[in-house]
Amino acid sequence: MPGDADAEEPRPVTIYDVAREAGVAASTVSRALSRPGRVSFRTAERIRRVASELGYHTEPTQRAMSETPARLLAMVVADITNPVFHGMIRGAERTAQHAGYQLVLVESQESAGSERAALDRLAPVVDGVVLASSRMTDGQIRAVAKEVPLVVLNRLVDQVPSVAGDDLGAARQLAELLAGHGHRRIAYLAGPEASWADGMRWRGLLEAGHELDLIVRRIGPSPPTPAGGAQAADAWLQQRSTAVIAYNDLLAIGFMRAVLAAGVRIPADVSVVGFDNIRDAELIEPHLTTVASPLVSLGSAAVNHLLKTRRDGPGHEPVLLPARLVSRDTVGPPGGDHGNSRQLFPAGPGPRRG
Repeated sequence: MPGDADAEEPRPVTIYDVAREAGVAASTVSRALSRPGRVSFRTAERIRRVASELGYHTEPTQRAMSETPARLLAMVVADITNPVFHGMIRGAERTAQHAGYQLVLVESQESAGSERAALDRLAPVVDGVVLASSRMTDGQIRAVAKEVPLVVLNRLVDQVPSVAGDDLGAARQLAELLAGHGHRRIAYLAGPEASWADGMRWRGLLEAGHELDLIVRRIGPSPPTPAGGAQAADAWLQQRSTAVIAYNDLLAIGFMRAVLAAGVRIPADVSVVGFDNIRDAELIEPHLTTVASPLVSLGSAAVNHLLKTRRDGPGHEPVLLPARLVSRDTVGPPGGDHGNSRQLFPAGPGPRRG
């Protein structure tokens, strides 16, 4: 009949149909059908039964995948343009290569939704994931860790293997440095609201402020970029403190540019410190005092921790690496005479956006 010729063919059953019917993630379906040993027996049986009932058939590439180890690790980072990730990526890549693995890099663009979507696609085809500065909730991360070997980098998550710098200790170092120069009022320029590191740095400053009898206040959240620093500077100019601690160096650089343009002297009128010790911190004038985390070592430790998790099963004892204070030119006593402290940036392009 003419109508039969024009009728659309039934839509093929997809892995997402099976996942929805079985009540699991698509990545779990893929593993159950291609790598059964990585899914519990009961879950695998349920998935196979649902797939059979729906008429779903795996592709040849999926069947072949179960026969050959992938030797692939994935690293998901929040923002590839942020210099803080460069060292982590380098350390992770070198360690993965030394162990015989290829590292695949994915950017989530500061989006928890993008992270989760990427992980759903990666989990069936990689041997493990390093999740750097994740914006997902702890619960979401724990759910992913049940689907694929996973290590969280630059954040500590309960019940999940984690590697991070000592943000609490670093914030205390900066508070003690400023208090030692006579500062009593400190403003904290906050970073992204979903950032674990931001929460730890603010908590460390609050605890140190209580012990050192400091008055601390929070400005933000702001994007962790020079533009975010300029935004925070507008708020600071309305209610000034003698010292500022920025969530990262990019925020600190944006803040410095804005207040210098407004006629504020650094460090005579305000002392400024940051986190991360990116390259731009020593290229600007005045040179930025900051805290250096061992970025390459963090990336390397994350991959080593991931490979240990694959070999021995997940251990929940976190790996915490110490930070180091890098003193330069942006800290001094309140109202001090520091000579030509009001200097603008050298000619040329401004700091990179992070």
